[in-house]
Amino acid sequence: MIHTLPRLETGIPGLDVVLGGGLVTSASYILQGHPGAGKTIFANQIAFRAAERGVKVLYVTLLAETHERLFQALGTLDFFQAGRLGVDVTYVSVFQTLREEGLSAVVKLIRQEISRQGATLLVFDGLLNARDRADTQLDVKTFVAEVQSQAAFVGCTVLFLTSSRIEEESPEHTMVDGVIDLHNELSGVRAVRRLQVKKSRGTAALGGYHQFEITSQGVSVFPRMEAVLAHTSVPDQALHGSVPTGTRGFDALVGGGLPEGSVSLVFGPSGSGKTSFGLNFLSLATEDEPALHFGFYETTARLRAKAATLGLNLEAPINSGALEMLWNPMTENLLDKLGHRLLDAVRSRGVKRLLIDGLGGFERAAVYQPRMVEFFAALTNELRALNVTTIATWELRDLFGPTVTAPGSEVSSLLDNLVMLRHVETGSRYRSTISVLKVRDRPFEPVIHELGFGPRGMEVRVALEPVAGAATGLAQATV
Repeated sequence: MIHTLPRLETGIPGLDVVLGGGLVTSASYILQGHPGAGKTIFANQIAFRAAERGVKVLYVTLLAETHERLFQALGTLDFFQAGRLGVDVTYVSVFQTLREEGLSAVVKLIRQEISRQGATLLVFDGLLNARDRADTQLDVKTFVAEVQSQAAFVGCTVLFLTSSRIEEESPEHTMVDGVIDLHNELSGVRAVRRLQVKKSRGTAALGGYHQFEITSQGVSVFPRMEAVLAHTSVPDQALHGSVPTGTRGFDALVGGGLPEGSVSLVFGPSGSGKTSFGLNFLSLATEDEPALHFGFYETTARLRAKAATLGLNLEAPINSGALEMLWNPMTENLLDKLGHRLLDAVRSRGVKRLLIDGLGGFERAAVYQPRMVEFFAALTNELRALNVTTIATWELRDLFGPTVTAPGSEVSSLLDNLVMLRHVETGSRYRSTISVLKVRDRPFEPVIHELGFGPRGMEVRVALEPVAGAATGLAQATV
């Protein structure tokens, strides 16, 4: 029988997933990082969210000044509730006690306050100061051990905060049950916040770095997609149905429609019709088959106007709730935040048709580019397991040229179907074309067809006649 440790929810979105379920009750943790990394906001958000669930919190600081400035700063955050001060969350400064009487007196005061407040969560903000006050490492170990023992005796979880990274071989690290390391660093010209669980006794935390952000709502953590979705959340099933694309003439090229639950990449240069192809697909959304547009380049208003110009009726599915459109500006994005936002939207509405308009938006958000293959693998595997038929677009750099290069071979191998859109030169005219390069486990027609627009959006027209010589401009695709 596997014994499950009791947990204290942190109240920080995503953090409990990284910790493997939350903080272990009666355990002790170090929360460390350089000034500005977010330790105080982390700890206070945990404290106030715990208070909402009936937990009594004792917040001990080694601040020389009063707590008023702290409360002023916390007052800008949504989780802060001034009415809980002194009732559910009690702040006590032990600076004077430490300076005049030493560490042993601080332990005694903490024991008295835990008992008096009936606290089951203790936050000690200032471990570094306590360490500096100690004469030897044995004094540090004695202090930490005594605080731990007093807290554990009454079932109190302890969170030690320190303003610098303590060496991993230090006595504090060896004695606590967990260590959470916060980072706020520059990547190029942008700041990136990341956390790492460096120690997690008795529980399996998600390793590596995980991005987080601090907004007016507080802290939100975005577990790394390839770690949290190393295996799909639900069992994958082999599906055999076909999903119509809404582009007249195309379904016949791929055996009756896109394979159900598959991931297709539509790639081509700017202006070749990638978004229009996707809008045709979304126009077939119904309440039984909800759809989602997840894009980066065009706002919802512009997309709705474009659809109307193409003769597509997106207003009806949008107004009925069958179609949702989420726009993510191509500014400063977090890769894992985008991934979780996408999957949350898919799960909340049971989306079956998905258009990701611009895989490049994910690529641009990546701080560490080499992980993109693992990220896309986790994302596409989960979409398949959720039975979502997905179309993603990818923009090529070259408008014209003899060779086309799709996303790297490792990414392409994660995709079920590949559709190429191109501008080709025939005589003195450029014509838009469409060709199917790959359909997994299904026969398809590998012929280049002309692409045009009819009264109901994009449509596939006749196959192009081959013309001798390079003047045709018909490109070969390298996948």
